[in-house]
Amino acid sequence: MTTATLTLKDQFPGLVSANGAGNWHYLDTAATAQKPQAVIDATVNAMGRDYATVHRGVYARSAEMTLAFEAARRTSARFIGAAEDEIVFTRGATEAINLVAQTWGQANLKAGDRILLSVLEHHSNIVPWQLLAERVGAVIDVCPLTADGRIDLEAAERILTPTHKLVAFAHVSNVLGSVLHVEHAAKLAHAVGAKLLVDGCQAAPRLALDVKAMGCDFYAFSAHKLYGPTGIGVLWAKKDLLDAMPPWHGGGAMIDRVTFEKTTYAPAPQRFEAGTPMIVEALGMAAAMDWLSGVGLARAEAHERDLAATLRRELAARNDVTLFGPDDALGIVSFALDGVHPHDLGTILDEEGADGSRVAIRAGHHCAQPLMDHLGVSATARASFGLYSDESDIEALLKGIERTRRIFG
Repeated sequence: MTTATLTLKDQFPGLVSANGAGNWHYLDTAATAQKPQAVIDATVNAMGRDYATVHRGVYARSAEMTLAFEAARRTSARFIGAAEDEIVFTRGATEAINLVAQTWGQANLKAGDRILLSVLEHHSNIVPWQLLAERVGAVIDVCPLTADGRIDLEAAERILTPTHKLVAFAHVSNVLGSVLHVEHAAKLAHAVGAKLLVDGCQAAPRLALDVKAMGCDFYAFSAHKLYGPTGIGVLWAKKDLLDAMPPWHGGGAMIDRVTFEKTTYAPAPQRFEAGTPMIVEALGMAAAMDWLSGVGLARAEAHERDLAATLRRELAARNDVTLFGPDDALGIVSFALDGVHPHDLGTILDEEGADGSRVAIRAGHHCAQPLMDHLGVSATARASFGLYSDESDIEALLKGIERTRRIFG
């Protein structure tokens, strides 16, 4: 059977139980996605058969790997509708956001300036701004949510003033699956002279992206959420912003010339990629983007919206479940089972059922403790879908919830 004729699920060798018996129903894609064979092959080839350093060697394989590495940058740019020289490879979205905070933020914010975040942000889009605010004397404001768990842009408009220099919002909530209207958020930010940074970790695997059309100033995401390897991600920034940002890490590859008297730096994006880069990871990420683009982002969005809607409908029919987030959540469903801690539910779901199946969900605060406080819980259970997910995963989860209820009474 060729790859072209395989079902989507068949392309993911990780979707099997540890002992190969029974089904492993993986519902933790929002944490990290399983990898299709095409990505695994690309990564293995890059690490083995094709491996060499980049940007340095004069021998043929190094030159070929350099071409492949920079082709991965072009693939990343095409994936989000950007220009090649606006793409910075980082270790992930966390590093990308920290990079903006410690370069653009350090250079542009001063005491009394304000930063607007929202209640639903991941810690990686909170803590870097807190560190910056403490350093320069800036102030952080928090935008509330609507009743169904969306960033309240009407409230944001009331909060924003000319003292705000940055707005940093998640495109898709990693807990609630709610989707930000980025174009509207960008207009609100720009109306008061602020820049907009968007955390796109949960959006990149599920939505067709065009950063120019969205109007944001910075966009960050991680490869491992979109079926690629860990250890690499992308920061996109408008060219004029990127060119004006000072370097962050110093070392090889980000320099023009070094003397003990003075060092001059390479232009962006190389200025921000000190040291030997993530060669293997970049090629794996590009393979994931090509694979996902081949399947189709519209298909991914529709598929995951349908699965989330189905699960929400099934859970809403129970009188012992509290649902969080909007009815049109994108690929992510957070809930609480009355009288059962999410960790207990997750543990029982991972125990082998009568049919040999196991279910993997996320249980905890999901690196969003301020949102948990807002919801009035310490943790939630979270089921999150990928392109490989199907109705059988929902069925297994519901059976596992029934088994858990019987155990707890």
